[in-house]
Amino acid sequence: MTRIVAIVPCHNEEAAIGKVVTDLRASLPSIEVVVYDNRSTDKTAENAVRAGATVRTENLKGKGNVVRRAFADIDADVYLLIDGDDTYDAAAAPRLVEALLSGPYDHVLGVREPVIDAQQAYRPAHELGNHLLNGIVGLIFGVNVGDMLSGYRVFSRRFVKSFPALSREFEIETELTVHCLALRIPSTSMQVGFRDRAEGSESKLRTYRDGWRILKLILNLTRHERPVAFYGTLGLLAALTSVLLGTPVAVDYLQTGLVPRFPTLFLSLALLGVSAIMATAGLVLDGLRKARHEVSRLSYLMHRAVTVSTGVPVPKIEPGAALRPEVAAAE
Repeated sequence: MTRIVAIVPCHNEEAAIGKVVTDLRASLPSIEVVVYDNRSTDKTAENAVRAGATVRTENLKGKGNVVRRAFADIDADVYLLIDGDDTYDAAAAPRLVEALLSGPYDHVLGVREPVIDAQQAYRPAHELGNHLLNGIVGLIFGVNVGDMLSGYRVFSRRFVKSFPALSREFEIETELTVHCLALRIPSTSMQVGFRDRAEGSESKLRTYRDGWRILKLILNLTRHERPVAFYGTLGLLAALTSVLLGTPVAVDYLQTGLVPRFPTLFLSLALLGVSAIMATAGLVLDGLRKARHEVSRLSYLMHRAVTVSTGVPVPKIEPGAALRPEVAAAE
């Protein structure tokens, strides 16, 4: 029998967690719901237990720390990740799980589709930031995932056990997406309902702070996953600056036989050296990147694919969904 476990990270979600657990168990009776209490100061844990969930504790603050702990501790065939604030439609869980199993895929992304009258669930600033970050990642990896910041996803065991989970907070969604793209993991996506938070609960997101963190993560991931392009660009900028600074000095020398600006000459030569170092670093780190991917791939292949059906009718995948099977195959 296929073991399906829902992982629900929570920090002060007493107003919503009971409904999330109840809705998950009602929509997918075979699911085991594990709520991770992430330093809550309210009745989150009590309400989760009352609704029928298993409660575990992660004392390191941040959603990334919760996911890292849960992926290490829980042994399952299918993992469902959903927030505990009741903004995602838990009734979509059977569709997401069946899509994973019927593919078979290793990752199904729930693309958020705001429901009617949802005023605050998808704030304009967050939507703009999400589109911007999706575009940046699409430019880097050649695939626009549609909604890389979604916290509603389903994974296979081999995805989870090959995922390093290095992020500490809300950057975890970006890391999950990049892991999927970098290893060309079979993936698809489906639209899921997204609504306002439960009354009495408060969002932990901070638009500009979290956006800046995610942007820094993308830059770091670019440095690790596309080192030739990253360091090559820096090297090219250094070389162009060297030429701009050194050309007048060279012209003066050819005309007069003198070098009137030694500091400029030294700076120009130093930048030329930096350019060469950057190019070399990009090539060396690209070799290390390939070695890293080979190790991750071997770790991924150590686990069997999930092929057991849950008995839920196979859904029709929405056309135009991000990370479509044909896109993954082409990659």
